Amino acid sequence: MKFLVTGGAGFIGSNYMHYVVNKYPNDYFVCLDALTYAGNYNNIKDLEGKENYKFVKGDITDREFIDKLFDTEKFDVVINFAAESHVDNSIKNPAIFLTTNILGTQVLMDASLKYNIKRYHQVSTDEVYGDLPLDRPDLLFTEDTPIHTSSPYSSSKAGADLLVGAYHRTFGLPTTISRCSNNYGPYQFPEKLIPVVISKALKNESIPVYGTGTNVRDWIHVIDHNVGVDLIVRNGKVGEVYNLGGHSERNNLDVVKTILKQMGKSEDLISFVEDRKGHDLRYAIDSTKAEKELGWDRTYTFEKGISETVDWYLNNTEWIDNILSGEYKKAYSEK
Repeated sequence: MKFLVTGGAGFIGSNYMHYVVNKYPNDYFVCLDALTYAGNYNNIKDLEGKENYKFVKGDITDREFIDKLFDTEKFDVVINFAAESHVDNSIKNPAIFLTTNILGTQVLMDASLKYNIKRYHQVSTDEVYGDLPLDRPDLLFTEDTPIHTSSPYSSSKAGADLLVGAYHRTFGLPTTISRCSNNYGPYQFPEKLIPVVISKALKNESIPVYGTGTNVRDWIHVIDHNVGVDLIVRNGKVGEVYNLGGHSERNNLDVVKTILKQMGKSEDLISFVEDRKGHDLRYAIDSTKAEKELGWDRTYTFEKGISETVDWYLNNTEWIDNILSGEYKKAYSEK
């Protein structure tokens, strides 16, 4: 089969590319990425020369480009990782999130309908469910939890999910959706919590923590997430939503302290800053459906995963430096 993987140079998408290109030598994978600020060609450079892989630079909102690409490549499956995903940025500039996350999804689905794609998969987020109270650890997000968004980012992802559902019901597009908890692992752009902590701690800089740091997130290693996406794409039921969670709830302050301890850095680096507007209190996912229907499970505990992740960043400080200096933007143009 031939797969189109959009957003394949980003954090989760690039990890997915490494996983599937190496696991399925008889399938062919086209990685599409616009290489905006969070897309890093260095993340997928190691895949150059693989016989079942190629990279294409392009924007999912460019209808003419996407139509030509579909017409040329004759894809069987589309997996849409492409998204603007940073909540803070969505608060500052909602428009680009609506354009990429909703209109880009529409463009991909229109092409998928036109060229008879066998499966369209939308990679979404648990943030579409809103948040849960801190004092109710018994409550978890299920696939039936009503959508109740808090930020322009989560609203744009929810809008895309609703559109995917509508295209399945109205036009018969064979779709699936996955909603995951907070990912961590290699290649995460240093604007998110874990790589921010590591990069700042390396330089003994102040580490900002929103509010009192008590906001809770469910953490899933990016590899476990991508194994789940692959299972859904290949074996999931058409028209269904699947939650993928880490069963690893931690508050933000504990995550920061865990990283500092492994790095041998002082907690004095922690600086509490004004809380994010509309900051969600707690995320927690019930993954029972994916576990029972698809046999999916996690291989990483948070302790193992965060230890390996910190080690990866410490062993790849050049990768961080290239991003902070902007040098990474030249990776594709220089090839």
